[in-house]
Amino acid sequence: MEFFPTYGMLLKYELPNLHLPARFFCPTCPYVSQIEQKVKIKRKQCLVKKEIDPIITQDDMKNAPKTAQDCGHNKAAYIQFQTRSADEPMTINFTCKKYGKCWRED
Repeated sequence: MEFFPTYGMLLKYELPNLHLPARFFCPTCPYVSQIEQKVKIKRKQCLVKKEIDPIITQDDMKNAPKTAQDCGHNKAAYIQFQTRSADEPMTINFTCKKYGKCWRED
């Protein structure tokens, strides 16, 4: 990025034409800055995956005598969320206490 030396406006880049080299220009005045040399700017940023802690664990959930749909186990933990408008019922997310399988009831 290049900036106008007088008032610091960001200069735009103009692609090279048949007879003109690439250059920077000011979109509001006739200022032009020629590009003297080719410069390659590379910046590599290695991304590191962070370990994410669960927001809600089974310790935060209440227990209920609910039968799991997949395994048939009769104990589950649950938590309620208001995912729709206030005049509609809350969504209940269940987690099987034995296998950890999750399901929801609206």
